[in-house]
Amino acid sequence: MNQFRRRTSFTERKKPSMGRLFRPSESNDKKSEGIPEAKEPEISEEKDSVRLAAESSDDSEISSVVGWGRVKQFVQKLGKTPDSQSLSLSHCDLTATDAVELGTLLPFLTQLEVMDLSWNDLLGGSLKALSVHMQHVSKLKVLKLSGCRLTAQDLGALGETLHYVPLLEMLDLSWNAGIGGGNLHLLTEHLHSTSSLRELHLLDCQLSETDSVALAEALLLLPCLELLDLSNNKLLWRALENISSSLSSTPQLKTLKMSKCGLNQESLAILGEKMKFLVGLEHLDVSCNKECGGGFGAMASSLSFLTHLKCLDLHMCCLTEEDAQTLVQVVPALSELSELDLSCNKSIGAAVQSLFPVLPRSKMKRLHLSNCSLSPEACHALAAVMPSLSQLQSLSLSWNKSVGENLQQFVERLHVECKLEELKLSSCDLNTDDLLHLQSACKRGALSNLKLLDVSYNGRVGDAGWVSLFREAGGLKQLQELDVSLRPDACLSASAWTAAMTDALPQLSSLRRVSMQRWTLGSEERQKLEKSLKKRNVVLESDEVSVQNVAG
Repeated sequence: MNQFRRRTSFTERKKPSMGRLFRPSESNDKKSEGIPEAKEPEISEEKDSVRLAAESSDDSEISSVVGWGRVKQFVQKLGKTPDSQSLSLSHCDLTATDAVELGTLLPFLTQLEVMDLSWNDLLGGSLKALSVHMQHVSKLKVLKLSGCRLTAQDLGALGETLHYVPLLEMLDLSWNAGIGGGNLHLLTEHLHSTSSLRELHLLDCQLSETDSVALAEALLLLPCLELLDLSNNKLLWRALENISSSLSSTPQLKTLKMSKCGLNQESLAILGEKMKFLVGLEHLDVSCNKECGGGFGAMASSLSFLTHLKCLDLHMCCLTEEDAQTLVQVVPALSELSELDLSCNKSIGAAVQSLFPVLPRSKMKRLHLSNCSLSPEACHALAAVMPSLSQLQSLSLSWNKSVGENLQQFVERLHVECKLEELKLSSCDLNTDDLLHLQSACKRGALSNLKLLDVSYNGRVGDAGWVSLFREAGGLKQLQELDVSLRPDACLSASAWTAAMTDALPQLSSLRRVSMQRWTLGSEERQKLEKSLKKRNVVLESDEVSVQNVAG
């Protein structure tokens, strides 16, 4: 339409105006009346001015349309959907040449707010070609460059463009080893106290002690920071001391992730001293720090200040019984706690039973206790509080053998209004009776909201147990994922219960994935099952071991 309007106005300008044929006589009349002719050239000039402005506007519109066409062509070529506000090109194998072309397209993306170029490792060393055009995307709020093999040169180029994107709220540079090794200052030295940055992701960037100094100085200039992710960076105690010294300058910090950072007892003491200043903290992740065991006592007083804490992740920290007792003392002060992960801490199996009664049970949504060597007493204590865990959505008890033969205690106490969406019971030594109790819970509607059920690696369950579970499939209408796999070294026939599973599929309308590794089937049984699953768009994960192959 723009091109059509422009062509029309141009044609009209070329046609002789009929008014001009009479203009000389009109002019003579005006002269005789003493009316000056000087006004006509002014009108003509005004029309010319309007015409030029219109041409300029049309040219701009046409340029914009053509430019957006180039953007669409570039994005669609990469198998993505064009969007003027969000440019998602992650995992597209972008090259340095693509970076140059993308840079020339930024002038046509003035409304861009999100740009994700993550996991394009060929972009490393070519970010300058893109950053020189960043002034055209001044509304950018999210920039993701994780896994791009960024170099020191890239980091410097990015730093120089920060003033072009004053509204930037999230910067993700994770999984770029080139950021570490003393290079982080090339970015941070360009930060200003007026920065709007709310999230800084530096996961696995191989940060050094020198980088920790640069980060500490940067934190002083980021009063709006709400999330800091330093996971997978080996932070020695001096580096941690540098960073911790500036945490008090980030009063808005809500999420602190330091998983797998090599923290030890001394590190926890250093972190604990500054933790009391983070009164607004809602998410604390210090998981996978295996040398932390026995050191949480030093953080007890500081943790009690975190009254807004909602998520505490301590999985795989080699917690001791003393650490468990520390949690028993601290948790009553954490009235907002809704997520607690203590998985893979095998030494707290007996001590953790004292923790369950002091949990803020009306707030708990996720409770993960897999591979904690729970004692029978701990199982009884947890089962006793199950009725009051009214908001619980995810419960993981996998790899706790004591759950076997005791599942009845858990499922019988579940209310019909239960909001449980994930139940993980892998390798719990369940038997047929346990599955019958699970069937009973399904029948009375206590698992009607369940979306994920993991009962894998429970070889003691007999055929009757599996048949009973599928017989009450009507109570699992929301189920999306089901895992009934056996251990890698096991091999059993599923012929006795696959018919019950096939019959149950019409009732499992939400089912999207079934995993039944190491179960054997006859060729005809497998074909029938696969046909039924495919008809309902359900993905089957199986290693396709047939009965005949096993017999052979």
